[in-house]
Amino acid sequence: MHELAVTEAILKLVLATAARERARRVVTVSLRMGEMSDLKAVWIQRYFDHLAAGTVAEGARIAVESFPPSFSCNHCGHPFFQSLRTVDSIVCPLCGSGSCTLTGGMDYRVESVEIENGETRR
Repeated sequence: MHELAVTEAILKLVLATAARERARRVVTVSLRMGEMSDLKAVWIQRYFDHLAAGTVAEGARIAVESFPPSFSCNHCGHPFFQSLRTVDSIVCPLCGSGSCTLTGGMDYRVESVEIENGETRR
């Protein structure tokens, strides 16, 4: 259910961008989501569809690109990315230590907002 609050924040940013650019319509919102964010793209789109009804963002598509979490090795300090979908355990690729700290990949960010502005798209 936390997707609702996140989607509200995304829509607020999108509508502010659309107003600033005098958009006639928002076409696509490009969103990067960390694999550890626990957000579900299908729910982001559903909530967005509901919340954006009657605005310039109505009907916009949410294009989600996920990225793997980042880690830092507690032994050698090496920073690295590792998808949890492809491994059973996290091991530093430089020194082989299994003592690593999660440092990122729990966040999300709006990368771009594609708009129609009369005859042009941005």
